Order: sequence, then structure tokens, then C-alpha cells
Amino acid sequence: MHIRGDHAELVVEGRLDVRSAADARTVLHSAVDGGAGDLVLDLTALDSWDATGLGVIMGAHRRAGRCGRRLVLRHVPPQMQRLLVATRLHRILAIEGGIAAESLPRV
Repeated sequence: MHIRGDHAELVVEGRLDVRSAADARTVLHSAVDGGAGDLVLDLTALDSWDATGLGVIMGAHRRAGRCGRRLVLRHVPPQMQRLLVATRLHRILAIEGGIAAESLPRV
């Protein structure tokens, strides 16, 4: 996992999982604490995330809220969109462009 960017936009690459969670948490918290306004996480190059990685995202979301900021997910890959829908986190997290229709459950 590799995260690059500044206090306004970060690009997350590779896998966000139990092995990379501590490093990712440190980078995300530093970005949240060091900036103002929206913090955009570009997930275009994110290969996968597990429950721990999703927990890191949620922790950054909560921290951003406490700092008067908003965490915004950009370019969420379809398989990760489905996980957000399954866990109903798409209702809590700000997702640029929303969730693709194919990720939503059929009624």
C-alpha cells in the first residue's frame, strides 16, 4: 500500500489491509489534522481492502468530522462500492459521484 498526496487530496494505491493499516492510519490522520476543507481520497489505484482497511477509512471519516472536515471518496472501484452498499456505509461516507446503480441491491 502506498499513499501519496497532500492535506487536500490523497491517492491510495495497492491493498489497504491489516498489514498496511497502521501506516495508512498515520498518513490519513496527519492529512486530516494538517489541512482544512474536504480531504479527498482517490481510490482509483486501490486493489482491495479488508475489514481492517475499511475501519481505517471510517476512523479517518470520524476524525475529519471532529476537525470540521469531510472525508470524500473518489473513484471507488465497483467491488468496493458493493462492499460499501452491503455494509450500508455508502449512506454515511461521502462518495464523489455516488454509487453506481449496479452496486445497489435489486428491489
